[in-house]
Amino acid sequence: MNDITNVCLSCGSCCDGTLIGFVQLEREELPVLTELMDIENADGEGFFLQPCNNYCNGCTIYDSRPKQCAKFLCGLLTSLERKEVDLNSALEIVKVVKQKRIAIEEKLALLQVELQSPSFHFKMVELKKLLQKNELEATLTHDQIDLLADIEQLDSLLLDKFGVSLL
Repeated sequence: MNDITNVCLSCGSCCDGTLIGFVQLEREELPVLTELMDIENADGEGFFLQPCNNYCNGCTIYDSRPKQCAKFLCGLLTSLERKEVDLNSALEIVKVVKQKRIAIEEKLALLQVELQSPSFHFKMVELKKLLQKNELEATLTHDQIDLLADIEQLDSLLLDKFGVSLL
């Protein structure tokens, strides 16, 4: 296995909903992928929301994954491919992203905020709108301000290292 595949499989931030909220499927993929995963299908167009139900600390359908997943090359993998970052640095970045996500989810659970989406990506969009509304109304608590700062730090890291923004 090469470094890119190792980092990709150890990361999973596109599969767990951190980087991407949904995956669009091509029409010809639908028959095979319908057997492997839960797909939303409207007028022959298929997609699924992240987190992918075939991701559990690694992609369980990596060799059969959707074309959009196979084609996706985040900024971190591009940097690794160009040798702008080494394997250990890339793995450390992945570790930091996972830690920041966990910290955000823990704070979110403590605040008991009800969000609609199962996708971390869409939860962050929803939460940011909710907190900005409260900010405009000057009703943000210290914990909410802290959570908002954590989200913005994660977003900055994702944009800088992965080329993807949450917000």
